[in-house]
Amino acid sequence: MVFTNKQLKKLIIPLIIEQFLAVLVGTMDVMMVSQVGEHATSGVSLIDQMTFLFVQAFGALSTGGSIIASNYIGQKDEKMASKSADQLLVSTTLIGAIIMLFCFIGREFLVDTIYGSIDTNVRDSALIYFLITCISYPFLAAYSGASALCRAMGDSRITMRVSIIVNLVNVSGNALLIMVFKMGTAGVAIPTLVSRILGAVLMYFVVRDKRRPIHTSLSRKFRFDFGMIRRILKVGIPSGIDGSVFQIGKLLVASLISTLGTVSIAANAVTNTLSSIVIIPGSAMGLALITVVGQCMGAGEADQAVMYTKKIMKYVHLAVFAMGGLMALGSPLILRLYNLSDETYEIAKFLIISYSAIAFIDWPESFALPNALRAGGDATYVMTYSMISMWVFRIGCSYLFVLGFKLGVYGVWAAMYVDWVFRAIMYVTRFRSRKWMKLLVKKESQDREVSQNNA
Repeated sequence: MVFTNKQLKKLIIPLIIEQFLAVLVGTMDVMMVSQVGEHATSGVSLIDQMTFLFVQAFGALSTGGSIIASNYIGQKDEKMASKSADQLLVSTTLIGAIIMLFCFIGREFLVDTIYGSIDTNVRDSALIYFLITCISYPFLAAYSGASALCRAMGDSRITMRVSIIVNLVNVSGNALLIMVFKMGTAGVAIPTLVSRILGAVLMYFVVRDKRRPIHTSLSRKFRFDFGMIRRILKVGIPSGIDGSVFQIGKLLVASLISTLGTVSIAANAVTNTLSSIVIIPGSAMGLALITVVGQCMGAGEADQAVMYTKKIMKYVHLAVFAMGGLMALGSPLILRLYNLSDETYEIAKFLIISYSAIAFIDWPESFALPNALRAGGDATYVMTYSMISMWVFRIGCSYLFVLGFKLGVYGVWAAMYVDWVFRAIMYVTRFRSRKWMKLLVKKESQDREVSQNNA
């Protein structure tokens, strides 16, 4: 067996803890900034949704690199796995720097173009938050790449430990700058920037450790290996397009919500934060699928890849069901922790309870299962049907339900559930067909043999 049950636990449990920490910090950010007012909560939420678009791009490249590295680990080829690490880290950091420069210069244009005529106070808060946090993008990209490499080698404990340090810095910084120094929106942005820089630096030293099966040594003269980069992009580009289109769709939906008023924006922001808690274990197990399936495919064990996917997916359903139940029961109390008006509270309460009741049915097949398909080399299929579902159902139905049926923010969430159903049908069908199993990398001995024959 490629993985024992003990190895799976060592991979998955730290990932769950790390995901909980990430969402907890996001939740506390919103709670703390809500003390400034709903305009600040709304402004931070709008920029976070834009930032997720860039995070998806970094994550896509990291996913491509981690899958290639996992394949090499499955082949017991540590030299090529480490070479892929060098290419991944340099590429993601460079892209992060380019995006940072673009956002820093064009932040007002982006906010005004995407969100249109929002309340002046909301716009001011958004621009302050955007100005400070966009500087963190290269560091966020580097952190994403290094974390993905650690997961590729099955070591998620180190990323969990770094996450604990980073999140403690973020939370304590928020408390100090917002509660003590009364810095408002800037008080939540500055700790975010500092914590992302710290995370990138710590993870860089982790992946420089030559005792690890995947390590990097960028102190030597670096050269781009375009063959390796092509293999990374073969997975990364479809995943990036998939994730970016998904986030663009969410931005379009957010733009629609922004026309419904501050109450709807705030209710949607709070519900987005709380709903992400429901899927934390499922998201962590979805990340584990990339490592597990990637190593199985590299080792030539396709049947084990199917077996492990089915096993992990059962756990995803159970975890989302349990978390959804807890959130539905606890939502009235949790929502009281936010500084919400009565109207905003009632909307958010309905949305989070409905989400908790529906998520365990379709979310696992919609968002965890695709990671197995990507790790098996079928990222293009996932991208294609994700884009169709996003534009036809998530966006199309949102505008239909909101503008046509006058359902307000409720219509946006109903459209999301329709999107889930379509995705689940398409991905389950593809998984059962086994057409998603493709060879991403060859053993170096095979590459040399092919080169000699061609010569």
